[in-house]
Amino acid sequence: MNELERLSARIDELETRLTFQDEIIETLNRTITEQWLKIDRLTREISELRERLREAEDKAPGAVNEVPPHY
Repeated sequence: MNELERLSARIDELETRLTFQDEIIETLNRTITEQWLKIDRLTREISELRERLREAEDKAPGAVNEVPPHY
């Protein structure tokens, strides 16, 4: 194999690797974006649940940490 053929083979291999890496990067990008959307949604849900719990505790009769009268 002469020098030109070796260089051509190396370029082909590098182009193949680059294409593969581009696909991997795009897949990782989509995955990270999906995870951030889920994290954002779950964070909002937790905030809503905390607020609902506070409201329920406020409406509950007696103090939450109050010792029952039979103690």
